Amino acid sequence: MVVRHYASVFWFHPASPLFTLLSPSALLALLGLLVPIAIHLWNRRPGREIAVGSLRWLAAGANRRLRNLKPEQLWLLLLRASLLAVLAVAVAGPVWQQLVPRGRGQVLLSPQVIGTPAFAALRPTVDSLRRRGYALRWLTPGFPKMSRAALRADSLGQRDSARLLSGSTALTSASYAERVRQAAGAFAGQPLFVATPATLSGFQGLLAPLPARVTWQTLPVGTATAWVQAAAFRGDSLRLLMGTSDENQTAFRWTSIAKPPPNGMVRPAGTPAYRLEAGSLQPLAGAKASRGKALPAVLVRTQPLRVVIYSTPEYALDARYLQAGVRATAPGLAVPLALSTTTAPPPATTPTDWLFWLSSAPLPAEWQAAVRKSGTKVWQETTGAGVADISRLLPISADEVPAMIMKRQRPDSLAASTASALWVDGQGRAVLSRLAQGQGAIYNLHTRLNPNWSNLADSPALPTRLLALLQPETTDALLPGQRSGPDQALAAQDQRALDPAQLYASTAAPAAQAAAPRPPAPLASRQTDLRPWFVLLAGLLFACERLLARRRDGQPQPSLV
Repeated sequence: MVVRHYASVFWFHPASPLFTLLSPSALLALLGLLVPIAIHLWNRRPGREIAVGSLRWLAAGANRRLRNLKPEQLWLLLLRASLLAVLAVAVAGPVWQQLVPRGRGQVLLSPQVIGTPAFAALRPTVDSLRRRGYALRWLTPGFPKMSRAALRADSLGQRDSARLLSGSTALTSASYAERVRQAAGAFAGQPLFVATPATLSGFQGLLAPLPARVTWQTLPVGTATAWVQAAAFRGDSLRLLMGTSDENQTAFRWTSIAKPPPNGMVRPAGTPAYRLEAGSLQPLAGAKASRGKALPAVLVRTQPLRVVIYSTPEYALDARYLQAGVRATAPGLAVPLALSTTTAPPPATTPTDWLFWLSSAPLPAEWQAAVRKSGTKVWQETTGAGVADISRLLPISADEVPAMIMKRQRPDSLAASTASALWVDGQGRAVLSRLAQGQGAIYNLHTRLNPNWSNLADSPALPTRLLALLQPETTDALLPGQRSGPDQALAAQDQRALDPAQLYASTAAPAAQAAAPRPPAPLASRQTDLRPWFVLLAGLLFACERLLARRRDGQPQPSLV
């Protein structure tokens, strides 16, 4: 029984090479072998001339040759038959197929987790997988194998693991989800164990469902960053919006420094140095954000924020409340506020950053073009009578008193669009939505600031909410899966930790993945196309056939007289 078992393993080992044909039906071309065989069988040499006294002897000799057909020039016959056979096999698409044995698995580690306390706690799991045959690799382009030096660095608590990688593949700007999808394709059929930091800066874009064979562990790395988010000239000062981020929160504060000269250096505390060039703060060479990304330049604003409020008589009260709320945002703006109100439709040629269109008339086409081309942002409120619907505005901070919504836009007037909800009520319905159009956007308030519609006008949080709209540099980075992208600088620096529930929102939880039975993954195969070799062999056979045929034709035929 043991001998028979090993014999079966020897003969049917999955990694043994196999010769296969892509088009077996093309072997019908082998019927062409009948042609040279028939030629050779019916190829008769001239008969001997024998002087006889009667013709019956000649007729008898001819009949005897027909009854005893024998092939001649056997080597020529074999060459021609082999040539046709090789061509027929080449047409059938011969390939040399070798099944690649399935590996035990891969452990993919992000360089940023090496040397962290969280990875030290995960180290026994990684060592257990290695003993089971898992290969240890970096989660970087090409997925190189992890060296022993990197393992020793982790044991010594060294966090600068990027220098241990060969070449320039230490860090990558691609998101972790994109790298994991690439690894799932590169190691098809193998289970993957992935360990990455839990920082939001590595999870930009949508999180697609993960294969069941991927187990992803996010680790807190305890990184804190500080950067310049926005800048503006205000008098003789340069105002800087400083951002700080750790795994718990992202915060901003304004600070003022003396206005630097052109090409002068700006060195905010705790951040890389910048140089003032061509109206923007350019980070010095070598300044990097988190995950090795280059710091973006910061545009220094010099023009005031231009806001126009247009209202018709029916929206006069809304305009008064809105004007007070916008004026209250002035101390928090990076640049001076240039606010104007009008009861006549303003021309679209007026340079405007924000237009508050408080009217039941539709937005003119020229203003819609200004939104798309000039980047103007337009605020609109609900038109018509609306419907009674009591709800509360969902607060954006713990100390905010929720505002009450008494009337809303009619459901039948809500057009289906790709607008993203910025303010929502307790039922998850949009109170303020944003629809991007070209370089600008249109904001729709699905209620009104009129006291008969809501008490938003009396809410102390209204100026704070308006400030987040008028000065979007302080907008928090959006979580994975949301439709609008975050600011570039904030996305590169955000160190807040991702909730693991978001990572596995579209897939099974890690424990459920481990418990669920997994079907065996198909074996990967490696195929080598043999057609070029068969064509070369056919060329050699043809050359040999021509050489042998010429030699045969050049031989003198014996005279049989």
